[in-house]
Amino acid sequence: MKIFYAIQATGNGHISRAMQLYPYLQQFGTVDFFMSGNNASLAIDLPVKYRSEGCSLHYSKCGGLDYWNIAKNIKPIQIVKEAKALPIKNYDVVINDFDSITSLACKLQKVHAVQLGHQASFVSELTPRPEKKSVMGELILKHYASAPKNIGLHFEPYDSFILPPIIKDEIVLANPKNLGHITVYLPSFDKECLEKAFRKLPQQHFHWFLHTVKEVETIGNITFYPVNQKDFNESLISCHGIITGGGFETPAEALYLKKKVLSIPILNHYEQECNAAALKKMGVPVVYEVGKKFEVIIENWLNNNIVLPSMKANNIPETLQFLFDTYHSPNE
Repeated sequence: MKIFYAIQATGNGHISRAMQLYPYLQQFGTVDFFMSGNNASLAIDLPVKYRSEGCSLHYSKCGGLDYWNIAKNIKPIQIVKEAKALPIKNYDVVINDFDSITSLACKLQKVHAVQLGHQASFVSELTPRPEKKSVMGELILKHYASAPKNIGLHFEPYDSFILPPIIKDEIVLANPKNLGHITVYLPSFDKECLEKAFRKLPQQHFHWFLHTVKEVETIGNITFYPVNQKDFNESLISCHGIITGGGFETPAEALYLKKKVLSIPILNHYEQECNAAALKKMGVPVVYEVGKKFEVIIENWLNNNIVLPSMKANNIPETLQFLFDTYHSPNE
């Protein structure tokens, strides 16, 4: 069987999921990957056969999306040209993890596909949303990478086609411990936006993962790390808690390890606002704005006893077997 797997590289989560799935997918056939976008910072250990600039995200300095830079870098004519040229008819199965070019290619070339991933869960109205819905956000979630069949991944099974998160083997097999540090991964924040707050808590050590850092360096109560999967896994497994965005994969892994989570969704990022709504329902603290007293928020979070929700890991062989068994069946 020949498998085409499309990855939206607007962040590390999609790539991390693909890397976890790859050895399992190989049991069903040969896999070629298509990567669209250029926001990812992970080392990619995958056979990426096709690449595209696609649509990438751009951030303001302190936790928001830069829509002007996003819009001016989109090239509609190029996207249509790439969709027409993508050789998806050469494959038996097309799996799409939220890539618009592959979705368009399937429509233009009349090829069946399945959307597998977190964004697929938002096809359901039962998946949590913030109190104020975004019309544009809903349109993007439902139509940006639409497919005839959807297998969603989320924190909880909000609908019949929504399954647990895909947790990396390194996390599932880990023996979590608490060495007292706080792991920080906030890719939409520049260093100067948060460093003062961390320095005001000198007794608390932070492991801070930043795209701008080239080598590990400890200065005072902060150890700066490059974004590296191995180091990040080790830090997460041994941390007291994690401060991260409103993404999906990192909070899911942290909760699986029974770690405290403080979520700061990216401003005006509707999917992250939806994830934050889901986390809040589960009892996870969420902060929507980082102000001058952020260190007080951190201190209160550390001192409060939080009941941690339980998180299941996806049974990957079962999920993939279901995907391939039902690939050409009508969507339920």
